Amino acid sequence: MTTPRTGSPLALTVLALLQYKPLHPYGIQRLIKQWGKDKVVNVGQRTSLYRTIDRLITAGLIGVRETERDQAYPERTVYEITDAGRAVAREWLLDMLAMPKQEFPEFPAALSHLLMLAPQEISDALDRRVRTLSEALAGLEAEISAETGHGLPRITMLEAEYLRVVTAAELQWLRSVVDEMRNGELTWSAADLVAFAEGPE
Repeated sequence: MTTPRTGSPLALTVLALLQYKPLHPYGIQRLIKQWGKDKVVNVGQRTSLYRTIDRLITAGLIGVRETERDQAYPERTVYEITDAGRAVAREWLLDMLAMPKQEFPEFPAALSHLLMLAPQEISDALDRRVRTLSEALAGLEAEISAETGHGLPRITMLEAEYLRVVTAAELQWLRSVVDEMRNGELTWSAADLVAFAEGPE
């Protein structure tokens, strides 16, 4: 049994939820959504949750508590965290908090290939992203306001605060880029770029 040296956000979330109580996969997925963790953890496909559970079992970080049998539901396996799982979850959490990780999201990769598109196509696509992010930001602000109104301590909302700040920063930057394209400040010459690409290293 080898303990993974690094954890995924989903693996950490499974271990964190199992520290509250033993759960079956459906219960884990339901709690992730109820507690809003689906904004920071990808649990859209239940197969990824089952694969994560299998890896955690193999590593000895969780174990089978019992198998529930009920005529109204299919047979369900209930999992519980082990002592090793509690220790590893703490290690992963501290590491994820302290150490920035080199990640490769889609948007910066797309930005690096903008020259495949015409200026108007770029502007239109970024406009659509601005609208989508504006709606997302409004949703985050409404959620934070509602949670604050329920009297929840701020520590439970830090991930939503982080998402709000990051979304607002991206939105501000995107708007400035689109404005610069429209007023002619951001321009480029295809001929100059080709010459640069073909020039000496």
